Amino acid sequence: MPPASVPRQSVLHRTRLYWELGIVLALSLGASAVYSIVSIVARLTDETPLADQSATLNGSQSTREWLDFTYQFLGIAFGLSAVALVLYLLWRPGQNPFTRLGFDLMRPGKDVLGGFGLLLVIGIPGLALYLAGRAFGFTVAVVPSPLDTFWWTIPILVFAALKAALVEEIIVVGYLFTRLRELGWSPWIIILSSATLRGSYHLYQGVGPFFGNVAMGVVFGWCYTRWGRTMPLVVTHWLLDILSFVGYPLALAWWPGLLAPAN
Repeated sequence: MPPASVPRQSVLHRTRLYWELGIVLALSLGASAVYSIVSIVARLTDETPLADQSATLNGSQSTREWLDFTYQFLGIAFGLSAVALVLYLLWRPGQNPFTRLGFDLMRPGKDVLGGFGLLLVIGIPGLALYLAGRAFGFTVAVVPSPLDTFWWTIPILVFAALKAALVEEIIVVGYLFTRLRELGWSPWIIILSSATLRGSYHLYQGVGPFFGNVAMGVVFGWCYTRWGRTMPLVVTHWLLDILSFVGYPLALAWWPGLLAPAN
């Protein structure tokens, strides 16, 4: 290969990576961020105050139980296709994508302990920020789970929590960090970019959750830079969402004034 073609090959490789990043984000959380920005603009310009608005997660998809279950299950299952896509894109001969992202069972004990440690660091301040946001009126009432339940409700909520953890941590941390490093971005620029993206697709919940998720993204990004593993991040995120989704009815009974959805 002539030496003069090497720079051109490098430029083409970088261009391809930027296009790949754009496509992946457009098919996943980048699109969510755009919709979320539109949503917060709509909320802030609505006649109803932000504190009197609500956002429902994992809401019912049908009045018929079997159809509701089917829609819920299919939505979660197909939602994982973006995770499969980035793992495929990172798959190279001799390079296991799971190992590259630290999403394997090589050190289960340390990953679980790290996940629980991050849960304490992230979970308690996150709840406090949400409650403060509700009290001061810059966060909408988030309803993370339906109030009417069936035999399959809790398993579906646990499955939904796992999907959210995998999509966010594998794509926004593992994949994004890997590709941006290949493009020569500095560690802290990558961390802040990833954290801003994480906050952006939570804007539909209000201003408070945006800053809370940016802070969470900075902590997660710093941990990933040090540990090189997404597994403890997935563990933390999964546990956080399980507590939020499944524990919502109990929390609503404790703090009805702050957590109750708008009428």
